[in-house]
Amino acid sequence: MSSGSDSADLLGLSEAGWTPRLLHTDDRIWLETNCYVDVWAELLPALGHPAEAALAFTVLQDFEGDHFTFFKFPLEDLQILFGLAVQELAIYDTVESHTLGQLERGRPVLIEVDSHWLPDAGPAYRKAHVKTTVAAIALDRANRRFGYFHNTGYHELSGEDYDGLFRKPPAPDTLFPYVEFVKRDGEALTGEALRHCSIDLLYAHLRHRPRSNPIAAWRAALPKHLATLAARDMDYFHLYAFNLPRQLGANFEMLGTYLDWLAEPALADAAAAARRIAEGAKAIQFQLARMANRRRFDPAKLVLDSIEADYDRIMTALLAQYP
Repeated sequence: MSSGSDSADLLGLSEAGWTPRLLHTDDRIWLETNCYVDVWAELLPALGHPAEAALAFTVLQDFEGDHFTFFKFPLEDLQILFGLAVQELAIYDTVESHTLGQLERGRPVLIEVDSHWLPDAGPAYRKAHVKTTVAAIALDRANRRFGYFHNTGYHELSGEDYDGLFRKPPAPDTLFPYVEFVKRDGEALTGEALRHCSIDLLYAHLRHRPRSNPIAAWRAALPKHLATLAARDMDYFHLYAFNLPRQLGANFEMLGTYLDWLAEPALADAAAAARRIAEGAKAIQFQLARMANRRRFDPAKLVLDSIEADYDRIMTALLAQYP
């Protein structure tokens, strides 16, 4: 497959000129959430859409036994709210060629990549191999330059990083990554129409909310989890922290932001409770880190009662407002 040119740039952005958007401001409790939510938190406003309008799905998070739900923007919600149709991109040539071909059509491309080659990946850069998702916005094949959203902002890479990211030359035993593209050809809602539609989605998501308190379920599982942490190394702890306290806290901070966006006076206390869960999850992560460093784990020292109660307060308020 070949594209019509050697470069495409959807938005004309620059790394130096990009300012993180609302969901990534410095005053956030959890500056980063997970790679998929973080990508959309920057991509949506870059395309002219308020990302906070699409956060109704955060009421769905549950405790899954070994992790909290890895929360993600439902693709159906993005299409209903913003007219964005996200589809899997069939990769049968090079990822580079397919990405360029879609960018030429005005479509952002979301690619699962190896953070080893991302200069913004912090400690993983050129040291570790960790799967993450980026949103391709600009690609210059001739000059080996790539512009993308990842984590909390817009970034650019080139040269050796470009070759590594796009696997040049390709290894014959390498699997194709999972790739999506975003068709921007539907109707985007604004104003009151957007708000009413978002509330309709909230009604639908509340019908599928957890049937019991997920924080209480985590507390019940903690003795077993801590026994596993005691038997494993710090690398395992960091994975555990990402998938449990971080996903819990980041999800509920996003829910608090959504309730602020709805601007319903009756939900002000619920928004504050959501932020307390975010803060409480961060405090628990710090407690777990100290336990892991000292190799002494005591579930009785992890106090979850208050954030369990806050979860119930949130759901009670939401169901009263949107029965």
